[in-house]
Amino acid sequence: MSRPAVADHPALSERAMDNLAYIRQAMERAGSFTAVPGWGGVAVGVIGAGAAALAHRAPTNAAWLGVWGAAAAVAAGVGSWAIVRKARAAGTPAFAGPFRRFLLSFAPPMLAGALLTLIFFRADVAGAIPGMWLLLYGTAVMTGGAFSVRVVPAMGACFMLLGAVALLAAPTGRDLFLALGFGGLHLAFGLVIARRYGG
Repeated sequence: MSRPAVADHPALSERAMDNLAYIRQAMERAGSFTAVPGWGGVAVGVIGAGAAALAHRAPTNAAWLGVWGAAAAVAAGVGSWAIVRKARAAGTPAFAGPFRRFLLSFAPPMLAGALLTLIFFRADVAGAIPGMWLLLYGTAVMTGGAFSVRVVPAMGACFMLLGAVALLAAPTGRDLFLALGFGGLHLAFGLVIARRYGG
C-alpha cells in the first residue's frame, strides 16, 4: 500500500482551510443578521431630521401625527430596500433565519407603539408620544439587535435612554427629542455601521 505523495499535502491542507472558512462563514450567517444597512440608517436619519422640522411647524396635533406617520412609512420603505440591497451585495438571503429572528423580535414593540399612539392621541396626551416612540423603538432595536452586530443593541440602548429622558421632560421639546433620536442617532450609528460593517 503506497503512501500519498508529499506534493498532495499542501493541496489537501488548502482545501481543508477553505472548507473551514466556508463553514465558519455559514455559521456566522446563520447565527446573526449582518445585513444591517449603515447607509440606509443614514438615509433614515435624514428623513427623521426632515420630519422633525416639518412636524414642528404643524398647526395641530393631527397634522403633527400625520407628518410623523408619513415619515415612518417612507423610512420603513427605505430601510427595507437598504436591507435587501446590502444582503444581495453580500451574497446572503435577506429573509433567511437571522432576519426572521430579527423581525420577530423587532415587530412586537413596534406594534405596541402603534397601538399606544392611538390611545395617547385619543386621550389627548400627545406630549407623551415622542418619549414612548423613542423608548419602544429603542426596545425594538435592542431586542432585534440581539441577532445582529454589537453596535445595533447599543443604538437601541441610546434610543431607550433618550426616550426615558423625553418622557420625563416637558412636552414642548417633543420635536427636539425626535430629531435627536430618529435624526441624530440614526445618522451617527448609520455612519458607524457603514464604515465598520461594509455599508
